[in-house]
Amino acid sequence: KIPEKIRAAIIADKDALTELLTYHVVSGEVTAADVAKLDSATTVQGSSISFDTSNGVKVDGANVVAADIRATNGIIHVIDTVMVPN
Repeated sequence: KIPEKIRAAIIADKDALTELLTYHVVSGEVTAADVAKLDSATTVQGSSISFDTSNGVKVDGANVVAADIRATNGIIHVIDTVMVPN
């Protein structure tokens, strides 16, 4: 879901890829119940992402399609698109 021009640039640039991937990660364990109490969070990349729970759950405009999936290193929330930091 990343436009081809951006995808090619990211694949060619390890730092850009790292920035994109870490933009999708928040330190610690944040459950769906936690998100319901938050307006935003700081990503590992350093930017702030916003949460909207007024109609389902959205993270920076991306819809959460599955929540609270336990992994060995944290909790995963599946979204329907790739978020690109500004």
